[in-house]
Amino acid sequence: MRNSCKFADNYILANMSLKPKDNSPLQAADLLNNTSNRKLYIETYGCQMNVSDSEVVVSIMQENGVGYTSEIEKADIILVNTCSIRENAEQRIWGRLDVFRQIKKRKPDLLVGVIGCMAERLKEKLLEKEKLVDLVIGPDAYRELPSLVEEAGTGQRAINVLLSREETYADISPVRTDKNRVSAFVAIMRGCNNFCSYCVVPYTRGEERSRNPESILREIGELDEKGYREVTLLGQNVNSYRWGNREATEKLDFSGLLEKASVNYPGMRFRFSTSHPRDISDKLLNTIANHSNICRHLHLPAQSGSSRILKLMNRGYSREQYLDRVGAIRRIIPGCAISTDIIAGFCSESETDHKQTLSLMEEAGYDFAFMFKYSERPDTDAAKKLKDDVSEEVKTRRLNEIIELQGSLSAKSKEADLGKTFEVLVEGTSKKSQRELYGRTSQNKVVVFPAGDHKPGDYVNISVTRFTPATLIGVQEATGT
Repeated sequence: MRNSCKFADNYILANMSLKPKDNSPLQAADLLNNTSNRKLYIETYGCQMNVSDSEVVVSIMQENGVGYTSEIEKADIILVNTCSIRENAEQRIWGRLDVFRQIKKRKPDLLVGVIGCMAERLKEKLLEKEKLVDLVIGPDAYRELPSLVEEAGTGQRAINVLLSREETYADISPVRTDKNRVSAFVAIMRGCNNFCSYCVVPYTRGEERSRNPESILREIGELDEKGYREVTLLGQNVNSYRWGNREATEKLDFSGLLEKASVNYPGMRFRFSTSHPRDISDKLLNTIANHSNICRHLHLPAQSGSSRILKLMNRGYSREQYLDRVGAIRRIIPGCAISTDIIAGFCSESETDHKQTLSLMEEAGYDFAFMFKYSERPDTDAAKKLKDDVSEEVKTRRLNEIIELQGSLSAKSKEADLGKTFEVLVEGTSKKSQRELYGRTSQNKVVVFPAGDHKPGDYVNISVTRFTPATLIGVQEATGT
């Protein structure tokens, strides 16, 4: 999965604060008043790439005279941006569509649309149910939204799920959804060529294509001017970023792009998601090590600790090769946090395979992890060629063992931070107290501390004094007189 798309459904998260947190929808922040009478309401489910896509959609609709509302009852158009990575994610969307159908009964002129990966995968099924949706639009057809909305307004259901080999939305300035204006996502590429046997992403988002670096840097510059302090560069596999054909005088890989961004915008923090273990190079690791504004956190999905299972998953690396990359990270970037993804109960997984996953986790010493049971997805190679033969009972038991182990590893990671001082980027007010703020370290660990005179967007040096299962707790480092 994702690689980035796996955040969509039913995951278990140990000691991490990524957006979206849990499975609740993310809604765009209120926008400036628009003169149009029509209003768009959009819900986003799934990965960070979907969040970025929703910002592009809001921008396209605004440019075509459609305003935005965060109140569903005021909407003339409802769009739900979907994920197909796991079955429960899709079931949740069907439930939301039933809710929208009830609203439509009260407002017959309301248009309801499904966009994103589920639209791409289930286009016929979505259109089978009468009066459920008016629009079905895939990830590469958002530029057509205004004309498709007009078509649907005539009573005809509108659909465009054609995948593109060129579309990157490079010329569109997304409408940002972060109310605090601290962190933002910038998509640098689309699609995936990895074809992991369990994953639908290559089929719902198409093949890889990289975005012009000039447009990426321009977008980062716009964010910098607006006061944003952190950017996450997004791609299904950012390591695959490539710009320039054989005739190009200058070719740019992801390491080069990351270095350009870091040097051009030294006051901005940079993260990225996600790295495929097969492609993460020493060159990239050295780039991170050489620039302090590139965060010391790498998400390195393992999925399994068994070389046999990894081969069935078509991951392109063995257990030994994966651990080699973990060792390189520890050697080149001391203090770098490593997170991962683990799938419990993949096809034919034995107790020996499961124990190898547990031992891999211990050897890697993950700071946090996403962990979930295998869920067979239609049309993937695993669904076509492999038997989902591990019982739900065994999957659940193995997942619980993985969760328990990661809980101890996360606690050990936090304990090692006691007494240390970290530069924390303030993101907002703590949910538990208005007198406390929260933010993240370069290692992507959440820290809660007394607010003082600080505000979102500030950098504060915080000394860690204690921790909970979810966060580090600290106080501002004392300054000398």
